Amino acid sequence: MRSDGADDAVVTGMAVLTALGDDLTVFGDALMAGDSGVRAVGRDGEGPPVADLGPFAPEEWADRFSGDESEVRALRPLMSRVARPTLTGASAALAAVRHARLEPGWGHDAALVVAGGGLAQRHQADVSGAYGRTGRLRASYALTALDVDAVGAISELTGVRGEGWTAGAASASGTVALIQAARAISAGWRERVLVVAPSADPAPADVEAMRRAGAHADGDPGLPPQLLCRPFDRRRRGFVRGEGAAAMVLESQKAAERRGVGALARISGHGQRLDARRGTRPEVRGQVEAMRAALDAAGASPRDVDYVNAHGTGSHVGDRVEAASLRAVFGTRSGPLLNSTKPLTGHCLSAAGLVEAVAVIAQMRVGACHPNPTLTDPVEPGLAWVGDQPVPHRIRAALSNSFAFGGLSASVVLRAVDGP
Repeated sequence: MRSDGADDAVVTGMAVLTALGDDLTVFGDALMAGDSGVRAVGRDGEGPPVADLGPFAPEEWADRFSGDESEVRALRPLMSRVARPTLTGASAALAAVRHARLEPGWGHDAALVVAGGGLAQRHQADVSGAYGRTGRLRASYALTALDVDAVGAISELTGVRGEGWTAGAASASGTVALIQAARAISAGWRERVLVVAPSADPAPADVEAMRRAGAHADGDPGLPPQLLCRPFDRRRRGFVRGEGAAAMVLESQKAAERRGVGALARISGHGQRLDARRGTRPEVRGQVEAMRAALDAAGASPRDVDYVNAHGTGSHVGDRVEAASLRAVFGTRSGPLLNSTKPLTGHCLSAAGLVEAVAVIAQMRVGACHPNPTLTDPVEPGLAWVGDQPVPHRIRAALSNSFAFGGLSASVVLRAVDGP
């Protein structure tokens, strides 16, 4: 189905929490500067390099950015009751609602989509380990171990009462959640949807398994941590994990106009495909079909796309396959500028797609593409990669990709509000 823009979902508010920054201005400035949030070790002082939030304290965050004592009071009880992903998701959700300037009672008929599956694996491992040693267990673990705890907590904090669910699609979860929200609005089911991607918190065994599978990068004594994540570079060694959360408020165009608020961008097309087989190896066909489906739904051709946010994790096989897919859809240097945000934010796992959608809109609004300081020897030199300096560039239409284990491919087209 092609879109004429009349029923597109528009973005009226957004928020992000990453190692680069925990508000939109700081995050955008860090992107344009090419800063990296990757550090030598994580918040426990051990393990492979990671871009994490450190000892994130929602109450302190709310004090700094909210100015609303009611939000601080609402967040305070959560701190000792929920797992870390729910804390980050709830904080991002509050910030996005505030950014959208929504009035009290806005959520009565709204929907909530929470991106991710198995979000609190570290929490589950910690509780299970302690239970095995001591036999002690809080009854509340029956709730805190579940992804839907984030749905309940965010609904309570924001007042969303219409409907809610989780959208789990591994590393494509953030993009799939955004697609589901846009579908709900375009179909006329809801006028407003809050999309939230909490930070994923894998257990040590999960991280180690990804390392042994060749997906997660080890440290490299020849490279500082900030240069370890190298998507599409011949020296790539695997992805570097990032911790991040994001949220967006999507509305119908008519609902936004009734409120008298401007849109930040619009979601004008999307596509999803499966490879019809399990495993970790991606396939060109599914990625190409997802991108082409998104473009077709947006009524756009490859020539209409100014910028592509590639999934680009830095994995050996994944980057090679995605580069071939991009070449199949867009051709060579005459195509759009291509980039990956993960060298700066790390791979935010299930939140990556929504974090990167925020990054795309940030670049769209300043008219420039952020640099990629780790891409010095491209695996596919014929494509139009953004280099190590920011590039002034008008972005009227952008394509954002998320490709996941299990053969899941998802792409979404974002347009500038003054674009065609």
